[in-house]
Amino acid sequence: MKLFKLFFCTVIFSLICTGSFAQSKKVDIKKKPVSSSKAPVNSQIKKADEISGKTKVKITTDMGVIVVRLYDATPKHRDNFIKLVEQKFYDSLLFHRVIQGFMIQGGDPMSKNAEPGAMLGMGGGDMERIPAEFDQKIIHKKGALAAARDGNPEKASSACQFYIVQGNPTPEEQLDMMSKQKGYVYTPEQKNIYKTKGGTPFLDMEYTVFGEVVSGLDIIDKIAAAEKDASDRPKKDIHMKMELIK
Repeated sequence: MKLFKLFFCTVIFSLICTGSFAQSKKVDIKKKPVSSSKAPVNSQIKKADEISGKTKVKITTDMGVIVVRLYDATPKHRDNFIKLVEQKFYDSLLFHRVIQGFMIQGGDPMSKNAEPGAMLGMGGGDMERIPAEFDQKIIHKKGALAAARDGNPEKASSACQFYIVQGNPTPEEQLDMMSKQKGYVYTPEQKNIYKTKGGTPFLDMEYTVFGEVVSGLDIIDKIAAAEKDASDRPKKDIHMKMELIK
C-alpha cells in the first residue's frame, strides 16, 4: 500500500510542530520542509461568491458537531468529498492526529475499529490522488478544511485524508516574510484574518483548502486539546460521522 506523509513548507517561522501529519509513515501534515518547487496556481482566480459554495457537510463527533461548507472554487476536491460522504466512507473513522495550535486530522480508513495505540495515518494510499486546486484567494485560516498529501511534486491530495486548521494568530511581519518567499502578496483582509483569528499561513499554496467551518470552531479547539499519545493520536477515540445538509 502506498504510504502518505504530509510534508509542510520550511519553517523559518516557529509555528510548525515536530512530527508528521500522521506519523512518519502516514498521510500527515508534517512540519518538515517541502520541495522548493512552485506549485501551479489556478489560471483563473475565482470571485468571492464562487469560492464560498452552497454544499454543507455536518460532521458529528464524540465532542460535538462541526458544519463545513465546501468551496465551488475547488470542484475536484468538493465532488470527491461529497462522493465519500454519500458513500458513508467517513462514518466511524477517527480523528487520528491532533496537534493543539495547529490542526486536527482524520479520514484514514484504517482508523475504523483500530486497536488502542495502533499507528494510524497510512490509509488511503491505494486511492487515486486528487489534482491540486490552488487559488490565492483561499487561505489556511482557522477552520479551513484542507486535504492531506504526500511529498509528490505535483502536490496532489490524498483522496480521503483531510485536516481542519486550528492554528494561531500570525504577526504581519511573518506574513510579509512568507509573501516574499511564496511570491505573492496577502490582501489586507487576509492579513487581518491571520492576525486576529489565526491559521497556518505557511501551508498556503502547498495543500489544497477546499472548504471552511461555518459552525463548530469551538469543537475544533476541544478536539485539538484532547489528551494524546506520542503519535499525536487521542488516547480516547474521537469518532466522526458525516452527512450532507441543506
